[in-house]
Amino acid sequence: MKSFSALSVVGVIVGLLTPIGLAQHQSFVVNPDVSEVKMTLNTTHEVVVGKFHIQSGAIEFDRSNGKMAGSMVVLAGSGDTGNGSRDKKMKNDILKVPQFANVSFEPKSFTGTIAAAGDSTIQVSGVFTLLGTPHEITVPMLVHLDGGGATAKAHFTVPYVQWGLKNPSFLFWKAENDVAIDLNLSGRLSK
Repeated sequence: MKSFSALSVVGVIVGLLTPIGLAQHQSFVVNPDVSEVKMTLNTTHEVVVGKFHIQSGAIEFDRSNGKMAGSMVVLAGSGDTGNGSRDKKMKNDILKVPQFANVSFEPKSFTGTIAAAGDSTIQVSGVFTLLGTPHEITVPMLVHLDGGGATAKAHFTVPYVQWGLKNPSFLFWKAENDVAIDLNLSGRLSK
């Protein structure tokens, strides 16, 4: 009788812990219609602000071990700063859209803790591919999980000139060598 009770207790503990372990592996599928990428470039004459369209995004993550996989794909040709001639130059001369239609980010891991619900601040490390060249980057991110929905927000800087892109400066109009990126993602969460 005593061994039956110990076995029962072990069974109950395993039964209680198994759903917790399984619930830590989740998928986040981005809804491109309500997500966006904003860029801000400081220049000597103005602050250039633009938006890019997210084509797709799906991220697998495990809250128990910090592993991530998947990708976020942005259409390079969707960049819009509100100035047609500037956008044409950005797409053709800087982003080289005819050769490199997409910009992507593939997360590999995160540090910090992602709560089962509510807000969490984490550091996401992965590969940012621009002009076909991969670059390791770590991005601070605010994640919010709420039942079947999730959001992720990040603000980071891309050293675009250091990464091989052309600086758009000309004559007396000078642009900085880094561009600020604001990432606002919204989508659904599944287990």
